[in-house]
Amino acid sequence: MDGILNINKPVGMSSFDVVRKVKKISDTKKVGHTGTLDPEASGVLPICIGAATKLVDYIMSDYKIYKVELMLGMVTDTYDREGTVVKNCEVYLSENEAAYAIKSFEGSIKQIPPMYSALKVNGKRLYSLARQGIEIERKPRDVNIYNIDIIDVSIPKITFMVKCSKGTYIRSLCYDIGEKLKCGGSMWNLKRIETGNFRIEDSIKLDDLTKENISNYLIPMDRVLMDYPEIHIDSKYEKLLINGVEMNNLFVIGDIQKNKLYRVYIGKDKFIGIGMRRDSGFKMTKLLLQR
Repeated sequence: MDGILNINKPVGMSSFDVVRKVKKISDTKKVGHTGTLDPEASGVLPICIGAATKLVDYIMSDYKIYKVELMLGMVTDTYDREGTVVKNCEVYLSENEAAYAIKSFEGSIKQIPPMYSALKVNGKRLYSLARQGIEIERKPRDVNIYNIDIIDVSIPKITFMVKCSKGTYIRSLCYDIGEKLKCGGSMWNLKRIETGNFRIEDSIKLDDLTKENISNYLIPMDRVLMDYPEIHIDSKYEKLLINGVEMNNLFVIGDIQKNKLYRVYIGKDKFIGIGMRRDSGFKMTKLLLQR
């Protein structure tokens, strides 16, 4: 079984819980998720099965869209509603003041990951250190906030949609907004609406997935790579490509642009993976042969 499931993760389950359940349903050991969603968060979680696990990095690198509920006037040690409250205060802000501060985070920003995160520092997960009462210095990371659309301002709660790059911590964004407004803030609810080509309206609830219907929801590998142009190569070159040989026959690769990823098909519709042409020739960069 090879392909991708667009799972709508429920609140209360970790991403690894979802992987375990899909392994059982699919009867496949090779299963991986494409970007952690915290247990208290819900929404889109693409799950790769079989050969599609080779696509995890490609899917993870795409943009994300979240629906966020921010609670002002409260700070917790985890930056969300699950943590221990470390600060409480009254919020005296106008809607415009709050909205202006939130919108100011659009663009390229520096962000410090929260201590309660799966990020590794010196081989140790930050959340593991945090649970021992240890806090260490974390280096700021560059992330992109492409767009923030404010949906509702009902002080102290604000709801907004944010489109952001890979590696963005929404909990840190909520904390930073609270700090800017000098009243503190914590993430109250989080729902991932979109990650690249995976949208929540096309997802399946985990509880609705069964051994009998899983194949109906399995997305073919080439379909999640539709942003890459396709090329079709004669079947007589199939063995060369599969064996990692670099092709430099201009009659075959002359129309292929250099330094650009392509979906590669043998003949009309046999998808074999992703390839790229460099100065020396064309070669497969990721073989995705289905069993």
